[in-house]
Amino acid sequence: MIMRATSHAVILAMVREERASLADLADGLTDTHWEQPSLCALWRVRDVVAHVLSYDDLSALGWARRYVVDAKCSIDRFNQIGVDHYADTSNVELTALLRNRTNPRGYMAAFPRIGLLDAMIHHQDIRRAIDMPRAIPEHRLRAALAASLRTPLTRGAWRARRLRLIAEDVHWSFGTGHTVVAPGESLLMAVAGRLDALAEIQGDGADVFRGRFR
Repeated sequence: MIMRATSHAVILAMVREERASLADLADGLTDTHWEQPSLCALWRVRDVVAHVLSYDDLSALGWARRYVVDAKCSIDRFNQIGVDHYADTSNVELTALLRNRTNPRGYMAAFPRIGLLDAMIHHQDIRRAIDMPRAIPEHRLRAALAASLRTPLTRGAWRARRLRLIAEDVHWSFGTGHTVVAPGESLLMAVAGRLDALAEIQGDGADVFRGRFR
């Protein structure tokens, strides 16, 4: 198993790098791209960008208040409230906000591993949907894979129980048991439950892993 502790400051630096890369992507999107469906159900590309920005508006207390009071303990309603906040924000303004907020604030600054996962998974939700793949820097991808097993965002450790996850293109693995093998980005997106990525995994534990998302 290859999982090493990474400091808060180092993870924050990775969040900044990932958000800057997402802003670079946004700079080059056409109006058509912004309106295309993403991998997130019911969300366009612009909605995903708005979602990434929405957590910056919240402290940990603000997160709890929105979740309990405004969203009535529904994470789907919670996220939609954040997206709706940017409904009148133009695509150009969303891109500028991404560029100005590469340094995470509020909730994402307090919990940078969640910030890294949120930025990277949603970055790929956009890239996969509009067919613009990229090579994710290995240090960020390995950190995100490790974070996917530690945070409630993905429930990765529970879904990977009694399985061995192996990234075939980067130096990362986790667990013991039947194997689940894929490129690192595919493995990350599979842990996040993206159906097209679940189709990309292989190994004698792949069907068991897929079955845990049904």
